Amino acid sequence: MIRRPPRSTPKPSSAASDVYKRQVLSSTDLNPGHSTSGHKHAGQEEVYMFIRGKGSMTLTYPDGKSSEFSVSSGDIVLIEDDVHHRVENTDQTEQLYFVCVFDGKRNH
Repeated sequence: MIRRPPRSTPKPSSAASDVYKRQVLSSTDLNPGHSTSGHKHAGQEEVYMFIRGKGSMTLTYPDGKSSEFSVSSGDIVLIEDDVHHRVENTDQTEQLYFVCVFDGKRNH
């Protein structure tokens, strides 16, 4: 369910309003045993929300250090600016479904 703020909430500045208008929601239904190719975004963050299934996510930071951790339904992960990220469905039978929110102005 999407909830809108109360009408009494002040309108955002025009710069903030432009960012809100560019927000993009994408979804991925990742097949069992498969992974994304991985990517990063210079100058932008991205949020991953895991809806169904289980898997792992690998983050590789600009200094070359990596972090791999499990993800499953209900997890929300903020991908910071310029961090390479990749998702793998570690289950052999169930799809891993997740959505991402990002600024649509970027080159992706």
